[in-house]
Amino acid sequence: MLKEFKKNPYFRFTFLAIILYVVWYVIYEAWLHPSGLWDRIIINNLVYLSSGILHLFGYATLPESGFDETIRIVGIDGTSGVWIGDPCNGFSLFALFLIFMITYPGPWKQKLWFIPLGLIGIHLINAIRIAALAIIVDVNIDWLYFNHNYTFNIVVYSFVFLLWYIWAKKYAGPYIAKQKLDSNVE
Repeated sequence: MLKEFKKNPYFRFTFLAIILYVVWYVIYEAWLHPSGLWDRIIINNLVYLSSGILHLFGYATLPESGFDETIRIVGIDGTSGVWIGDPCNGFSLFALFLIFMITYPGPWKQKLWFIPLGLIGIHLINAIRIAALAIIVDVNIDWLYFNHNYTFNIVVYSFVFLLWYIWAKKYAGPYIAKQKLDSNVE
């Protein structure tokens, strides 16, 4: 059984991914989320980036009183804006992506640059999502619920899936094929 586990990269990936996800969940729920530090850091950065994107497109944003615990709202001046909750800050997506990258086969030399670029990409797509939701609130607040819960979930998760697909096809695929070839030669 142990030999089969070591030989089958997909079984090993699934088993390790489940274990790491459970570990992540326990650590997040027991320590990280209650302390609020990492969620706060990510939300502060999302407020900054999303407001910057809105400014880039010529929008005047809601007045900011600094990055204290109460600043979680990004919006266009004259609107209610959008509130960034902990579940919407992308931290869980970072963890899922990281777990996938750690457990899925592939050369570590490429993982060392692909992981940080993927995390940055996920964070930027989330900032764009928040800015777009702020624009939607300005145009028609009735569209917020649908776009928040469906449209942008599809967009963000599709981006993460695209990253996984690129990794699996471009980097892991040839690596797995080489590993199989090397094991058959032995």
